[in-house]
Amino acid sequence: MKVAIGGPLKLAFRPWVEGLSNIPAEGPAILASNHLSFSDSFFLPAVLDRKVTFIAKAEYFTTPGVKGRLTAAFFKGMGQLPVDRSGARGAGEAAIRSGIEVLERGELFGIYPEGTRSPDGRLYRGKPGGLARVALATGAPVIPVAMIDTEKIQPPGQVVPKLMRPGIRIGRPLDFSRYQGMEHDRFVLRAVTDEVMYEIMKLSGQEYVDMYATAMKRQLTEAAKAEKEAEKAARAALARAEKEAEKERAEKLKAAMDQAESERAQKTRAQNERPEEERSEEERPEAERTEHDRSGRDRSGRARSEQRRSEP
Repeated sequence: MKVAIGGPLKLAFRPWVEGLSNIPAEGPAILASNHLSFSDSFFLPAVLDRKVTFIAKAEYFTTPGVKGRLTAAFFKGMGQLPVDRSGARGAGEAAIRSGIEVLERGELFGIYPEGTRSPDGRLYRGKPGGLARVALATGAPVIPVAMIDTEKIQPPGQVVPKLMRPGIRIGRPLDFSRYQGMEHDRFVLRAVTDEVMYEIMKLSGQEYVDMYATAMKRQLTEAAKAEKEAEKAARAALARAEKEAEKERAEKLKAAMDQAESERAQKTRAQNERPEEERSEEERPEAERTEHDRSGRDRSGRARSEQRRSEP
């Protein structure tokens, strides 16, 4: 996988590295890194000569179908270890067992203390269960690692990665042998984790947030859901308002038409109730005007006939 992916990856993106000499040539060590992008697990092993084993959720290895088998083969080739996350503490216990096994073989074990990718590029509080317990159980040194700008290469939702140079800063190994045998003391676990996160913060230059990234993701998801529901409610309210306005306009138009019709009817009744001699020609009913016109034409015709008879 280093040849098939690592070489082209370095050639295309040309990642820069600082502190490479802090990685021991042999022997167990824990690489504790911030987590900005899915590609973090590619860039870090690509720049190292030694194999790095990360843990990955078991779904990557158990998805059915052709795509699932290809995904499983890929992650196995990358040296990823499946972790069954079922149960309340399934993920943590499985990660600890996997990490201890890797370190007992004298290899490098990679872990992301934040537990998940940062949702906004900031550094979040480390989870004390996995990193600190593995370090204290094995006595292996913890090497802080900072991934730089990897989240800008392929942000969530972007299919085609952006060609740019990410960076990797590797700090000096941290020795926690003074806490040996205290891996079940939660205050010690918290202190070890916070010390590692502080070193990662210095290397990465990230803003530190004293809360878990998973909690922030829940907040962002709930906020997005609430915003979506608010937009939906606003659209529904606007539709109702437009419907009410349309109904009101229709009622006003109908009222105006009824008023005009009523006025015309009143005017017609008033005209019909006036004496005939007071009505103008236009005010008389059409039938009456027609009869009057016919009578006038008849009288004019008789007058002309009599005049012709009287002429010599």
